[in-house]
Amino acid sequence: MTNQAEIINQLKVLEALSQQGGYSDILASSLRKIIHQERDHIQQQIRELESDLQVFEQQYQLSSAEFYQQFTRGELGDKTDFVEWSAFYQMWSDLQARLALLQS
Repeated sequence: MTNQAEIINQLKVLEALSQQGGYSDILASSLRKIIHQERDHIQQQIRELESDLQVFEQQYQLSSAEFYQQFTRGELGDKTDFVEWSAFYQMWSDLQARLALLQS
């Protein structure tokens, strides 16, 4: 499996190549496909997390955003459900940010 440092190095190589005018339609098409596939993968993860969040929202009759604000202010305690809900919400939020980058 490729680690983050390897990916960053590969991206730097592509950036340097591009700056030197060494790009092609194949490279551009490949990059578009990578971004499209990553976007699709993130959207699938978001849908799965939204399903998990919805279970908590229905159980506690509270939106995830409202829950998270109250939880981070320490108003709800550290019940196992709340810790799990918080983790799901943080993952969902992080994925939303990554998706926004890919859609810009």
